[in-house]
Amino acid sequence: MQTMPMANARPDGLVESTLPLQYAFMAPRLQGDLFPDGRLEVSLWGCGRMANVFLEPWTGPFVYAPNRITTKGQSLHVAQSAPVLVITGAAIKAIRPARRCAWWGTLTQPQKVTRKGARRVATTPWGVTIVEDRGAGVVVIAAGASVAEAERGMALPAEAIIAEANAYIERCDLLPAAPALMRSMAIQSAHACLSSIRRGQDGSFLGLAAGQAYSAPTRTYYRDGYWTLQALLFLDPEAVRDQIDLLATGIQPDGEAPSGVILTGPEQGLEWEKFRTTTPEYKMEHLRPTDWWSDHFDSPLFFILTIGDYIRTTGDDAALVKHWKTVEAIFRRYLGFDKARNGLPQKPRHDRDWADNVYRHGYVAYDLGLWVGALDVIAKYGVAVDGKLADEARQTAVKARASLDNVLLTPAGWYADYGTKQDFLEDHLTLDSLTLLRFDAVSEDRAKTVLAHVSALLETRNNPKQPYGDWGVMCTWPPFKRSADTRAKSAFAYRYHNGSDWPYLSGLYAEQRLKYGLDGWDYPMLRWWRTSLENGWIGSVEYFAPPFGRGSLLQGWTGMSAAAILEYKPQIEAAIAAGKLE
Repeated sequence: MQTMPMANARPDGLVESTLPLQYAFMAPRLQGDLFPDGRLEVSLWGCGRMANVFLEPWTGPFVYAPNRITTKGQSLHVAQSAPVLVITGAAIKAIRPARRCAWWGTLTQPQKVTRKGARRVATTPWGVTIVEDRGAGVVVIAAGASVAEAERGMALPAEAIIAEANAYIERCDLLPAAPALMRSMAIQSAHACLSSIRRGQDGSFLGLAAGQAYSAPTRTYYRDGYWTLQALLFLDPEAVRDQIDLLATGIQPDGEAPSGVILTGPEQGLEWEKFRTTTPEYKMEHLRPTDWWSDHFDSPLFFILTIGDYIRTTGDDAALVKHWKTVEAIFRRYLGFDKARNGLPQKPRHDRDWADNVYRHGYVAYDLGLWVGALDVIAKYGVAVDGKLADEARQTAVKARASLDNVLLTPAGWYADYGTKQDFLEDHLTLDSLTLLRFDAVSEDRAKTVLAHVSALLETRNNPKQPYGDWGVMCTWPPFKRSADTRAKSAFAYRYHNGSDWPYLSGLYAEQRLKYGLDGWDYPMLRWWRTSLENGWIGSVEYFAPPFGRGSLLQGWTGMSAAAILEYKPQIEAAIAAGKLE
């Protein structure tokens, strides 16, 4: 029986609900959550949890937008230029400073909230939160790593904060002529990637956040960042350039790179380093102070791909010249994994690529797609820097493409997930294998065959063998054959890497259908968002599957739908004009 959705898309692209739903917000410095019970959690990029502010609960209906909530009597607006927000119609009950910067931080003694006139100040060893009652139900809340930073936020008039929040929503409105579901999805997808651009206390670029829940320790990822920045290539290419320079600092001389680079502020950094070095399992996984999960197989390849995409969209090859030695080291590193000398590197059996709950080994379709794409970047753009190396990359790419079908093509016509024919081959269909299509590792005919199988097997509306009906696009089908290759959440069928809908991969799938001129691209773009509205998940979710629920909110790489919209906007606008979208 169909149940009523907990939230609904409006024609103006905003989301309305009669229910007080958990609401995540994120700006260049400030981030947090407003919970239905009236608890406002305030955090700061680089510092961690700052304070809890307790409000009188609000009554609906609620209208949710990026970094803004409004009701008939209350509102919350988050600024962009400073770590500050304004609440109207508010009644503040209490303020409590955080006792830890993160769950792994040292528990501190709470400091007493001080009062001075209309202000209340909550202080922690890593920062300060100021709450000021400006009268007529207007309350301004600012946070800072220092009093000076918080005061910069407090200097903004409430009207200016509201104007900044409203302008930001307009910036996210990529398809104003689209029907309600598509328009609202596009807004939320754009918000996911734009809000990932984070700043330091001095206003300098401080990485692309993977998501609101990936802030302690503060870090930026090679993988998540890559999919997040695809839309930023159109919306904010300067942030992409800065991300390249930041990620370069995490790559070792031999081309190895962690999953992400840690960017903590001083106090959080000291706490994290104390935790990392005294907790055996963390010390084993995070080998260096700036490493978040050392030695990930896909990370170095994403670094090269990011440089290539930046050159393709801006024409600026300065980053390639600047980081050429690093690019060469990565190239040589992966040649060392080419055991069969067929142009295809083999991954050791570990859980260190995007499927980090799965021990993939051998030829991994997802990683091989990245590898071929990285080779093409070196071959195409490296000619002016080192013609000999560029030619070696070109020849390796030719060999890799020629070898691919022999090692991974299944009789059904898609590419196996991972393994070797001599050992074990996990031959189910995966959405992450579409990297082979994205980076043109296969022919157009083969790509269309793969996409037909994805439609038939991974789109839940077309697969009656999975038991939950129409709910999204599974990342794999059927579940993993060998239970010893999975761990944690992915040990359960349909959960996490074992079949959940990951909206970033759904965006990749939609992109590929658009690329090859195929209908049906709107289903992967819209189904994850429809499911979110049905369940009252406001914003871009990391992953989800019945009966396991969702991952975190405000996930940056969910911006892949925005990227597909920006890349193929004429096709999408034509479909809107023709009335082909609901």
